[in-house]
Amino acid sequence: MTSVRVSSNASHLGQDIAIRQFQLLADEPTDLGGNDTAPTPFEFVLAGLGACKAITVKMYAARKGWELAHVSVDCTLEKVESSQVIQANLHLRGTLTVEQRQRLLEIADRCPVHKLLTAEVQIHTVLSPER
Repeated sequence: MTSVRVSSNASHLGQDIAIRQFQLLADEPTDLGGNDTAPTPFEFVLAGLGACKAITVKMYAARKGWELAHVSVDCTLEKVESSQVIQANLHLRGTLTVEQRQRLLEIADRCPVHKLLTAEVQIHTVLSPER
């Protein structure tokens, strides 16, 4: 099971995020009432998706012995009519054939975070006792 803890901090909308041994911050931009001191929750979702795609592609290429020198992923989120649309632009550098590049594009869409975001997900929010 994966878990994180998010707690409000002294900033107006700022949040402290604890993930294993890592400490992060989240906030909102000033036009949404935040102090713009950290990435937004949506930006963290996009970062998780991009990182997962890049890691998955690197692992696959390494397992195949392909010469992938560098991978980066640019992710955007845009509201289009009544839908939220995420676009992930995959950038690959290395000595790769057209077929290998196409296969890595397919593999990127098989990363666990992509699967999570495109699957039917249930979220159960419950009220915990005060601490």
